[in-house]
Amino acid sequence: MHPMLNIAVKAARKAGSVINRASMDVDRVHVSRKQHNDFVTEVDRAAEAAIIEIIHTAYPEHAILAEESGQSWAEGEEAGEYTWVIDPLDGTTNFIHGFPQYCVSIAQLHKGVPVQAVVYDPTRDELFTASKGAGAFLNNRRIRVSRRDKLADCLVGTGFPYRDLAGLDQYMELFALMTQNCAGLRRPGAAALDLAYVACGRTDGFFEQGLKPWDMAAGMLLVTEAGGLTGNYAGEARQLEQGEILAGNPKAFAQMVRLLSPFSADHAKAA
Repeated sequence: MHPMLNIAVKAARKAGSVINRASMDVDRVHVSRKQHNDFVTEVDRAAEAAIIEIIHTAYPEHAILAEESGQSWAEGEEAGEYTWVIDPLDGTTNFIHGFPQYCVSIAQLHKGVPVQAVVYDPTRDELFTASKGAGAFLNNRRIRVSRRDKLADCLVGTGFPYRDLAGLDQYMELFALMTQNCAGLRRPGAAALDLAYVACGRTDGFFEQGLKPWDMAAGMLLVTEAGGLTGNYAGEARQLEQGEILAGNPKAFAQMVRLLSPFSADHAKAA
């Protein structure tokens, strides 16, 4: 295992133990609201602090972009070559309800491109890892995207808009279109884990808009290292900057691009 991936795994497991301890008495966890339907708990903050401490100790010169603390550059450094992108608890709303679908997501970017990825599901003790060019793994076993080649047979993950509800009407149109064209839509509620599920073939594709880099960065690398494709709704590699992601096995991806491209932010600008 790459030494930087090793540090990410160590950090993810530490955060996972913080989350698991808190999950035993979730009713006592203090919750505050960042904005509409966007919650943060003391658990998010404690898990993030544990991750940052491990990464900063190993690589003090690297930059960190984390959901709760925002951007924190290393002491006296400009934006360096390496940035760690962290979501300490993706699926906070699920966690608050005791709904066991949430994860820790850690990605390392080199010059803006994901090169190491860890998505850790503490409730199932499932550790998804990938290093650029070295494949994707679940608990050290190689994973591949599914082989289904007809969208009509595919199970597709998604996420509804929840922070910014302005796009909800357009999204419902998209939801209806996808429902008519695939075998089923699922909305489990943690984008990083949804992408990991595409990587290991549990779903055949995934799409969501209004995401942040820490929701996507690790999952994107898992999918591509497992033989899948990622992009924005038009199939272009602009998902990190746009917050609009489409992922899938290559056949499903191509068919989803045909349906989703009219809904892409790019398309809306051009129109």
